[in-house]
Amino acid sequence: SGSSDPYCVVKVDDEVVARTATVWKSLTPFWGEEYTLRLPHGFRTFAVYVLDEDTIGQDDVIGKVSLSRQQISAEPRGVDGWLSLAPVDPDKEVQGEIHLELRVPEQGHPRVLRCHLIEARDLAPRDPSGTSDPFARVSCCGHTLETAVIKKTRFPHWDEVLELEVAEAEVGKAVLSIEVWDWDIVGKNDFLGRVEFPLDTIRDPTKGWFQLLPLPSTTKDHGGQLGALRLAVRLVEDRVLPPHYYQPLIHLLAEPILYPAQVGAVGWGGPSGAASDLAMPTLPSPQPPAGTALAILEEVTLGESRQDVATKLVKIFLGQGLAVPLLDYLTTHELARTMDSNTLFRSNSLASKSMEQFMKVVGLPYLHEVLKPVVNRIFEEKKYVELDPGKMELSRSRRISFKGSLSEARVRESSLELLKGYLGDIVDAIVGSVEKCPLLMRVAFKRLRRRVEERFPSAQHEEVRYFSISGFLFLRFFAPAVLTPKLFGLRDQHADPRTGRTLLLLAK
Repeated sequence: SGSSDPYCVVKVDDEVVARTATVWKSLTPFWGEEYTLRLPHGFRTFAVYVLDEDTIGQDDVIGKVSLSRQQISAEPRGVDGWLSLAPVDPDKEVQGEIHLELRVPEQGHPRVLRCHLIEARDLAPRDPSGTSDPFARVSCCGHTLETAVIKKTRFPHWDEVLELEVAEAEVGKAVLSIEVWDWDIVGKNDFLGRVEFPLDTIRDPTKGWFQLLPLPSTTKDHGGQLGALRLAVRLVEDRVLPPHYYQPLIHLLAEPILYPAQVGAVGWGGPSGAASDLAMPTLPSPQPPAGTALAILEEVTLGESRQDVATKLVKIFLGQGLAVPLLDYLTTHELARTMDSNTLFRSNSLASKSMEQFMKVVGLPYLHEVLKPVVNRIFEEKKYVELDPGKMELSRSRRISFKGSLSEARVRESSLELLKGYLGDIVDAIVGSVEKCPLLMRVAFKRLRRRVEERFPSAQHEEVRYFSISGFLFLRFFAPAVLTPKLFGLRDQHADPRTGRTLLLLAK
């Protein structure tokens, strides 16, 4: 068809740790998926493989991007940009470890190098059965020996001792090479990995698990011929201390909410705890002082890091039972500096990002209950929907009518009916979900409405109280979930192009 069905596999030190959804029939796929991986301190490489999913046979590898720990660590803000895909040679893609014990006697003529090959684990599968037929090959100073072949396993146990003679003059410069191969009855054997040891570095004995490495690369840069991957990778090293170390910081952040009178603000109050989230004091709108930790934090937080700061603030204040007062504080601060009601909460401020993150944390199960039935039906029906005459494919309308192609007007009419039907079901589901909406979300929006009414009390601003809520609930919650259900956990896979177009029109 001239296209692919691409997906990505993420590997750390050749171990698969994540897989994206498949984007069907596209040469310019968008995934938008984010993973937080907890890695060992000693990891070496991070790689993303782009593959083409095939319903018959094995998936095709398009290319990969590989970054070393040093490359990622060298960029404090992370690696972020378009990186050219490099070709992948299956014979050089390795994984797994081998368990060895090596001994080189200090005396003897000639010296006898003793290699005890115990076992290997997590080898790459090379056979259609998902396993391999591994054997090990030991080479040094022109001598080569092999172990027995262990059939149909990725975890072979050899427990064999191979001995090679090494001339005294060669000990200082000789290298011991141990390779693992997959035996094939027809054709050439497949390479599974290797380890090397200069003889002068072997201590008597040297024993342990050693990671298998690929053959030295001879691949040249293909200049982006395989395409490029837009990737953002950041390495963060966190040292987590016992909880009491963080209490002064939490107290400082919560101070203007817990003790408003002491910092010159009014309107927030109530003790720490979940009950304080549900309190609705009838007090005048506060004017948050500029000197609090929260106010300063917003001033010094750059746009690109506001999402991270908002996520952490919401988690901290949810843990303290103060999430709603936090949102009340931030939105009131935003209202105080908004002159035009038409621009209210339109920017990606700390208040907007915090409310967005709050809805995702508190309201995700609610979102699933409301939208999932309709979204699943849209995916299953795969109806052709298009309103733009410039994008209509009238030949597709044969699937709508057996009487031949339909006119633009008929396709548009059919599309409008389908969209109205889907949209009506979505709106009915949302309107009928009042009792299912989490109590914290309802209290947060009730406070928001009250603050907006206090800030814009005139009759000409009567509708602002509703727009302020719908701007969050629809534009930042329901509509994005309809547009990209995969990113909100509503579907396991991204939509195909036809379904994606329907979702885009519905979200608009």
